[in-house]
Amino acid sequence: MINVNGRWALITGASRGIGYLSAKFLAEQGCNLVLHSRDAAHCEKVLAEVRALGAEAYAVSAELSEPEQVQKMLGEIDAKGTPIDIVLNNAGLQIAYRTEYLSTPYTDYDISFRINTVAPMMICYHYLPKMAAKGFGRIVNTTSGIDLEPEQAGYSAAKAALNKVTHDLGKVYNGTDVMLNLTDPGWCRTDLGGPMAPNSPESAVPGVLVGVFADDKKSGRIFSAQEFSGMTLEDAVAKAEMQDSDY
Repeated sequence: MINVNGRWALITGASRGIGYLSAKFLAEQGCNLVLHSRDAAHCEKVLAEVRALGAEAYAVSAELSEPEQVQKMLGEIDAKGTPIDIVLNNAGLQIAYRTEYLSTPYTDYDISFRINTVAPMMICYHYLPKMAAKGFGRIVNTTSGIDLEPEQAGYSAAKAALNKVTHDLGKVYNGTDVMLNLTDPGWCRTDLGGPMAPNSPESAVPGVLVGVFADDKKSGRIFSAQEFSGMTLEDAVAKAEMQDSDY
């Protein structure tokens, strides 16, 4: 299991839900944080809390549906000289639940792919060369287990695309200390998951982060966070490292 003390992590969608909990968890392990939200002011609460835990931290903003804003955000982080070692692409958007799914508008796909596929992959492509150059990096892309629900086609298709490109890129980095994996938090009671979800956001931690702490040089996997619910970080990571890569 790696030690993240003093390393820098970028977390998208960090102002609430699983992103917020992940930020606090990483801060407790000594990690420094760049916290993203659509409006940096939304991160004031989590910034205060992680700084109180001893972490260096600052907030950045970008509307992830606008690639120009994503690029600008990455440029701002670079301009500060922040050496990002860890990326948690947590932010996502479930655009709609279409009971009349044969009337699903094309905009569901457009917006969903921008936020759930294009933005996280822009971030991956930006940091992977830097991570490879220094010989270390961890990227965890957040996916979804939604299946056989045409009512959520835009969202599920965008996550399936994210799975595919992460899986394919994983083959390139497999066997190196730059690890690229996926996490499925499960259906949690977040703003995205809604109040009827069976799982609390807290149940997804530490599971959503095992790809950050794993030290087995395997990439391209999907870690189902609920399988690690209630475990210590050490036990969760040990279990995760037993999960074979597809390569």
